[in-house]
Amino acid sequence: MSVDHSLELHPIVAGAGEVGEDDFKAIFRHHPAGVAVITLRTPHGPVGFTATSVISVSAAPPMLAFSLAATSSSRRALEENDTVVVNLLAAEQHDVATRFAARGVDRFAGVDWCPLPAGEPVLGGTTAWVRGRIEQRVPVGDSLLITVHALLAEHSRSENPLVYKGRTYHHLGTHSRLA
Repeated sequence: MSVDHSLELHPIVAGAGEVGEDDFKAIFRHHPAGVAVITLRTPHGPVGFTATSVISVSAAPPMLAFSLAATSSSRRALEENDTVVVNLLAAEQHDVATRFAARGVDRFAGVDWCPLPAGEPVLGGTTAWVRGRIEQRVPVGDSLLITVHALLAEHSRSENPLVYKGRTYHHLGTHSRLA
């Protein structure tokens, strides 16, 4: 088998060998990501926000991570709480993702949810949810990286997760299966 080594590379450089902020955002704008809503309980009521940065970190112990902007209105709640629920959204929940990404609205109004025994909100209709204990809060650039040890989880058999790519919501399913 012959390999074509004539690939022409066009590096994106913003002076002094660094990738610029706009170019970096453009790169990841075209990289699809699953959509989740992170929820937590506070003394003032439930808090939640949309995240497309959720990743699995370890299966033993079960750990995941996500990030949020340092300027996020939910940052203070994350700094003051020890547990969160990561709700992985189904394709038909793009309106929920949009609602939890909006500022200045009651994000839980009109959304199907119920509290776990410890009080954290779990959203209805998701493909899965994971309740976990926050292990680390790490400032990284203009964001905060949160690592979470999974304590309790539930998942459906749905094959239709909500995906975000190019500033637009998409869905996966059997129609998108390649093999």
